[in-house]
Amino acid sequence: MKMRKTVKKPKIDFVLIWVDGNDPEWQKEKNKYDENNDRGDSTIIRYRSWDNLQYWFRGVEKFAPWVNKIHFVTWGHLPPWLNVNHPKLHIVNHKDYIPEEYLPTFNANTIEMNLHRIEGLAEQFVYFNDDMFITNYVKPDDFFKNGVPRDVFGLNCIYFGKKSAGFFNGNDVELINIHFDKKQCFKKDFRKWYHPINGWKSLVRTTMLMIWPWFPGFYYSHLPSNFLKSTFKEVWKLEEETLKATCRDKFRTKSNVNQWLIKYWQLASGNFIPRSRNIGRCFHIKERNYGLALNSVREGRYKMICINDTIYTENFEKKKREVQEAFQKLLPEKSGFER
Repeated sequence: MKMRKTVKKPKIDFVLIWVDGNDPEWQKEKNKYDENNDRGDSTIIRYRSWDNLQYWFRGVEKFAPWVNKIHFVTWGHLPPWLNVNHPKLHIVNHKDYIPEEYLPTFNANTIEMNLHRIEGLAEQFVYFNDDMFITNYVKPDDFFKNGVPRDVFGLNCIYFGKKSAGFFNGNDVELINIHFDKKQCFKKDFRKWYHPINGWKSLVRTTMLMIWPWFPGFYYSHLPSNFLKSTFKEVWKLEEETLKATCRDKFRTKSNVNQWLIKYWQLASGNFIPRSRNIGRCFHIKERNYGLALNSVREGRYKMICINDTIYTENFEKKKREVQEAFQKLLPEKSGFER
């Protein structure tokens, strides 16, 4: 009788970054550097808290119990309810992995661009901001397949709006065009660029933008990102001075690159497997989409959802309470990550 070989599945880690904007010690340190900040973005929406972090952990435990490890990255503060002894939890202080020359930092781009340095981080990992939640059942194959990241491909134009991240986007795409030839990438990965699963909107937009000889930009969904640690290392090796310049800024500035560069690098190199954009949805909170966002949370309508704070978010305290109530309806039971 032949014994079946057990296939060892690769480990997939989650990385979550979090800042407690209400921490007086953190505020004190931030204000010390903010006094001399004449070009960085230190607006309140970068740091104000929706106080719903416990639902992130509840969603992971219920809908993604297969995750190998959660690397919880913070300035040093921790939620009082957090069970720090959970076997899957790895608490990471900025000083544990970010080079000392860049500390302290209040620049999310610095925090993100050094993630590959986290001790014990798996080669395959999913990166979350603290406004991104898992709200229905997900499988490892939703994020990686045979060790390759899943992603939606679509060419796009770069948008510059009020307080937008368009500048980072432009800086990222500029580097992509330095290192990749669009025509050669298209010839190599035609089937991925035009895979039906990308969705008709992406296909139409990509076709319209094929006229340009370079990459004009990429579709970005503002949902959790699937990364290979080796991609970070490759980009650092080739663009070390550019990344160092970003990391030296204490706050986000228009000259920065950000983690989208890593995502775009994987897309341009063809190191991805197409995935439907319908796996999740991002709500940039405004009056016109607020009700739909609440219903989507309550019903677990998407596998993943982002509740993104913006300069257009009015009546913040009221909305914060209502978002908490929506998550409580979906995820009423405490997780093992809570005391």
